[in-house]
Amino acid sequence: MSYSDLKEAAWAANMELNERGLVLYTWGNVSQIDRDAGVLAIKPSGVSYDKLTVDDMVVVDLDNQVVEGKLKPSSDTRTHTHLYRHFETIGGITHTHSTHATAWAQAQQPIPCFGTTHADYAYGEIPCTAVMRDEQIERDYEEETGVQITEAFAGRNPVETPMVIVAGHAPFTWGKDAAESVYNAVVLEEVARMALYTRMIDPTRGPLKQAIVDKHYLRKHGKNSYYGQG
Repeated sequence: MSYSDLKEAAWAANMELNERGLVLYTWGNVSQIDRDAGVLAIKPSGVSYDKLTVDDMVVVDLDNQVVEGKLKPSSDTRTHTHLYRHFETIGGITHTHSTHATAWAQAQQPIPCFGTTHADYAYGEIPCTAVMRDEQIERDYEEETGVQITEAFAGRNPVETPMVIVAGHAPFTWGKDAAESVYNAVVLEEVARMALYTRMIDPTRGPLKQAIVDKHYLRKHGKNSYYGQG
């Protein structure tokens, strides 16, 4: 079976991530899943973006077994597969260490919804996970990173908030495919930057009025959405 289209989509998304300036060296990865085939294509471990080719992409199944590829898959692969198993509506995942989003991760704080830019893309605050427990660190670290994320989304809709801050680590974003997950990573970095400046200007500023949050999110994503329709 050929996975050329899947690998091409994942490779293109990885290159977009690099072109948007969200990664340094090898500090990031993007994957895309083929739900019907039960496999995903992901960036290989340790390969710099200036040398990455489509043929370098690694195809693995949801049990983390390599199906196609000569290189070792990203060290974050088990986090990706965990999220695909638990968030069944997503089709692509991006992980970066982009500066502003990672600063919120290192501060171990969620990103409040201070304004309408944020509300257009994520419904409410962008959650921050709990700090990984000692027993989790001793287990499969990358799998447990996925557990951190899914625990943070208990009672939340991952489609409504397609992004998360992993405490002490860095952000993950997702979408209907790899390209959309990268788009959301770019949005998250900008929202994180705006939120930081908001806190600097007014440390006491609370979240945006809920009625405005609802209006902006639902006009773009609700069943009667109209924003961007023409």
